[in-house]
Amino acid sequence: MKLHEYQSKRVFADHGVPIPNGEVAETPAQVREIAKRLAGPVVIKSQVLVGGRGKAGGIKVAKSVDEAEALAKQILGMDIKGLTVEKVLVDEAADIKKEIYLGIVIDRALQKPVLITSAEGGVEIEEVAKTNPEAIIRLPVDPNQGLLDFQARSLASQLGLKQAFINQFVKIAKGLYQSFVDTDASLAEINPLVVTGDERLMAVDGKIVLDDNALYRHPNLADMRDIQEETPSEREARHAGLNFVKLDGEIGCMVNGAGLAMATMDIVNHFGGEPANFLDIGGGAKADKVAAALRIILSDPNVKSVLFNIFGGITRCDEVAKGILTALEEVKTDVPMVARLVGTNQEEGQKILAEANFPSATSLGEAAQKAVQLAKGA
Repeated sequence: MKLHEYQSKRVFADHGVPIPNGEVAETPAQVREIAKRLAGPVVIKSQVLVGGRGKAGGIKVAKSVDEAEALAKQILGMDIKGLTVEKVLVDEAADIKKEIYLGIVIDRALQKPVLITSAEGGVEIEEVAKTNPEAIIRLPVDPNQGLLDFQARSLASQLGLKQAFINQFVKIAKGLYQSFVDTDASLAEINPLVVTGDERLMAVDGKIVLDDNALYRHPNLADMRDIQEETPSEREARHAGLNFVKLDGEIGCMVNGAGLAMATMDIVNHFGGEPANFLDIGGGAKADKVAAALRIILSDPNVKSVLFNIFGGITRCDEVAKGILTALEEVKTDVPMVARLVGTNQEEGQKILAEANFPSATSLGEAAQKAVQLAKGA
C-alpha cells in the first residue's frame, strides 16, 4: 500500500524530519485560501500515486494567490496515467540550492534495511543507478542497533555536505529510518532532500510504501488507502482476503500457495500461454472464498480459460470443488476451465467435479497444456 506525498511527509515530520509548511486542498477556492495563509510563492502538487507528475503538468509553482487558484483549476480533475487528480498539496516554495536522494529499503539478500543516498537527487534513483551507479551510496543497517549517529555522519561526509549541515542530516536520516521502522514500511524515501538558500535541509517530497502484511498493526495507516490505487478486482480480492495481482494474459489462474502460484504461471508460459493473474487463495480456503476468487478471475474480459491448481494440505480439495461449482451457479460463463486437484480429499473433490462434468487433469503439466489449448479455442 502506497501513501500519498502529503501523508508520507506528515509521517516524516512526526519523526523530526523538516518539511515545508503546506496543506491539502480539494477545490481551487481552498487552494486560494491556503496560498493566502502561506503568503508567498507556493508549489501546487497533484496527489496521485504515480511517478512523473511533474512531466505530466501535475506540479506547478504559483507566485501569487490568483495564479495559485488558476493553476489549481488546471490540475484538479486532470488525468495522470489513468488516475484523476482529486487533491493537491499546496506547499511553501523552497529556495533550492542542491538536491539529494535519501531512501531506505529492505535488502532481502542481506536481510537488513539498507539506507541509500546520492548527491544526484530530484530524479528517479533507478535512472541514477543506470547512468551513474558510482553516485549511489549504500549503507546496510543492523536492525538490532538501528541507524547510528556516526554512520549518518559518514554518509553526510560522502555526500560532500558542509560541516554546517552534518547535524541536520543526521537528524533527518535517523528520522527517516525510524519512520520506516515504525510504519513497517518496505520503502521510505525523500526525493529530493534539498539544501535551501538559508542553509537548511528540508524534505520537499516523500514516499512511503507500506507492507500490507503489517497493516493490521497500523489501522490509522490502513485508513489512508486511496482506492484509486487498486483496480476493482484487486479491491474485491483484498476484501475477500485473497492475494491477487492482475496481469495482461488470457489464462486465469487460481492456486493455493504463492510458490505454487508462481510455478503455475511459469508452466502456463512454458506451454505457450500467458497468465491473466496471480491469485493465491491461501491455506484452508473454503467454498465461499473459492467462489469469490473465481468471480474475480471471470470479471476480466481478457480471460479465455481458467486453470485451477490446488495442492490440498490445509486446503481440502472437496471444498475447492464445491466452491468452483458454487461460483459457476452465481456467475454464468462460457469460459472453459480445467482443474488439477491433488492432496487432502482429492478423490472426493475429483468425484464432485466428475459428477458435474467439469474437466480435470492428473498433473500440472497436463492441466497447463489443456488450459492453453482451451484458451486458443482447441
